[in-house]
Amino acid sequence: MVSRSTMNYINKCKLVLLDLTAAFDTVDHEVLLHRLEYNVGISGLALDWFRSYLKDRTVSVRMGGFSSGFTHLQWGVPQGSILGPLLFLIYILPLGDIMRKYGIRLHMYADDCQLYLPLDYRSNCPIITLMHCLTEVKSWLTDSFLCLNESKTEAVLFGLHCDLERSKLDCRDTNAYLRSSAVNLGVTLDNAFTFDAHVGAVVSPSFYHLRRLAKVKSFLTRKDLDTVVHALITSRLDYCNSVLIGVRQSTVAHLQLVQNAAARFLEGKRKYDHVTPILADLHWLPVVFRVCFKIILLVFKALNGMAPEYSFDLLQPYIPSRSLRSESHHMLLVPATRLKTRGDGAFLVAGPKLWNDLPLSVRLSTSVEVFKKALKTHFYNLAFKSVC
Repeated sequence: MVSRSTMNYINKCKLVLLDLTAAFDTVDHEVLLHRLEYNVGISGLALDWFRSYLKDRTVSVRMGGFSSGFTHLQWGVPQGSILGPLLFLIYILPLGDIMRKYGIRLHMYADDCQLYLPLDYRSNCPIITLMHCLTEVKSWLTDSFLCLNESKTEAVLFGLHCDLERSKLDCRDTNAYLRSSAVNLGVTLDNAFTFDAHVGAVVSPSFYHLRRLAKVKSFLTRKDLDTVVHALITSRLDYCNSVLIGVRQSTVAHLQLVQNAAARFLEGKRKYDHVTPILADLHWLPVVFRVCFKIILLVFKALNGMAPEYSFDLLQPYIPSRSLRSESHHMLLVPATRLKTRGDGAFLVAGPKLWNDLPLSVRLSTSVEVFKKALKTHFYNLAFKSVC
């Protein structure tokens, strides 16, 4: 039988976030065309289209009534274009082969590269493997005219009782990159998964913008005020909020304070006015329901082939051991978890739990639009029962 201390060593994971310097600007066109042909299989007229797209491009900067002269772009892919990120991903396809060779998992989103691997500290092999992988990655980047920004490359060790000093002892050669938290695609991940730092990064600028908006409120129409509040406040509350499932109620409460303040601001209410009727009038779901809404919507999309395949692979239909009426209720299997505060927050657990709690009529929605409307109505009735 495996002891608890041994399990603590196994249940740790190292995440490394690679940062590339001016990645889109240093793409070599000939190398890109070579990979389009030999890695992707594009040839003939289609390859000529890409060659024409990249050749003799010029750039100019305009500000106000002034503009610079045109300069030829000898390298790089056009930023701000739909095709730019896709071409860059094709350019760095061999990077994935290097990581898979060392058994290191990865996620890539344009120039954001994330490496992660489980660690067993009874052996130093995982850290050595990671360092060998990083060494080869650096060499490949240099050969491909890309540059790893060492100062912005970060690593975080996730697991039970992971403090920074202990992590430095465990991670040895990767200490230069080690942080207690790191920003990944706009989300601050801390090594204990409390998300306190992420919530703080949302709350502080939100209240700042509310104070600034209060000074110009009298000059704005209600429609314009709605627009700027959604752009500056509620968009922050909703961005990647699904990661907050299962966190402490006190953490989510800070975000709820922001939403309450924004609602009172829009409606011209005083600080201590009861906020529930205000949220109901605005049809704003409270933060905890917005988090659940995001996760359940992803479940619906995954089940209907509208989400990445790996999200569908995490969901399994519930098949009772004997014939029951619930067999036709389109329920999902909820896996057992060992760690409630962390295991229950995983998508493969939280998603099925929330899905199974929905009325059957909501689960049987025929389209995304119908599902979103039914789900919001369901949550609205739960959140504002006393008001309704």
